[in-house]
Amino acid sequence: MTTSSSLPQGEAKEGGRPKNDIVTVASRFGALIFLIILCVVFAVLEPAFISERNIFNVLRQVSIYGLLAIGMTFVILTGGIDLSIGSLLALAGLVGAAVYKGGTGLLSAGTAGQANGFGLPAAIAAAIAVGLIGGALQGTAVAKLKVPAFIVTLGGLSVFRGLALVFSSGQPISTFPPEYTYLGQGLIGPVPIPVIFFVTFAIIAHIVLRYMRYGRHIYAIGGNQEASRLSGLNVGRLTLSVYLITGFFAGFSGFLLSSRLNSAEVIAGAGYELTVIAGVVIGGTSLFGGEGSIFGTVIGIVLIGVLNNGLTLLNVSPYYQQVIIGLIIVLAVYLDQLIKRRRR
Repeated sequence: MTTSSSLPQGEAKEGGRPKNDIVTVASRFGALIFLIILCVVFAVLEPAFISERNIFNVLRQVSIYGLLAIGMTFVILTGGIDLSIGSLLALAGLVGAAVYKGGTGLLSAGTAGQANGFGLPAAIAAAIAVGLIGGALQGTAVAKLKVPAFIVTLGGLSVFRGLALVFSSGQPISTFPPEYTYLGQGLIGPVPIPVIFFVTFAIIAHIVLRYMRYGRHIYAIGGNQEASRLSGLNVGRLTLSVYLITGFFAGFSGFLLSSRLNSAEVIAGAGYELTVIAGVVIGGTSLFGGEGSIFGTVIGIVLIGVLNNGLTLLNVSPYYQQVIIGLIIVLAVYLDQLIKRRRR
């Protein structure tokens, strides 16, 4: 028997035919349409916006947010949330930088500690390990202890930031050689390396969610967790896995941000969670789980980057930028709820 659930996302069946109305179209393609309109408007108002240098600058700026948003998409697809990624990023970046320098003494003093450091691979591995441990702890609390994800990760936001302060005594770790900063600041041709990482991981995540069994299970859990459990899925293990994924991206992004800025700081990643969640939601991923895509997340993150960059070029106050992004988030969630009501 064919039901409306067998239709493509965002289509409702009426009189035996799929129906696309303006709300459905806006829900599915609104972010992409708005992104195109923004680019055209900014290009007309400020020709420098479409210069090659500015385009790659925008992509470089959104790459860290984009990597975090890939992990966040997995979590939100299951109906969860992770408010701690910014704090975990800061802690991971500090640990990775300290491993590279070989200790926490004289962290900001020129080349101090580098001779006794453990090298770049160890630094990257340490940052990722911190992210995975943080993700594992939070995933266990959510999946096994049944503590709401909002509460667990809200606590993690404070805990990881506090650990970062304790670890570094509130001091930054800075001044690295070119070997360390190359991955964050270097180019391959005209393309910044962080952008290459972002695009590569986005493609991998898209393949996993769209074409692999694991991806189908993630969507199933977000659609109906109890039905997924009754059908034989290990909901606890799958839930744990998505927090490991977001932990991995927080760890790797922590290293990449310190490489780009030539400094690992306690305040790194502050407020990133809001921008990342905004990008995921604007891109069409439902906060209630079960619907969304990596492609939409990429569009949502790039849209925020273009909006901020264009408004900055037009000398619009950053305070207004936050207001505009907040309104877009509310509109995106409203459209998501409206679509769900129409389907029911």
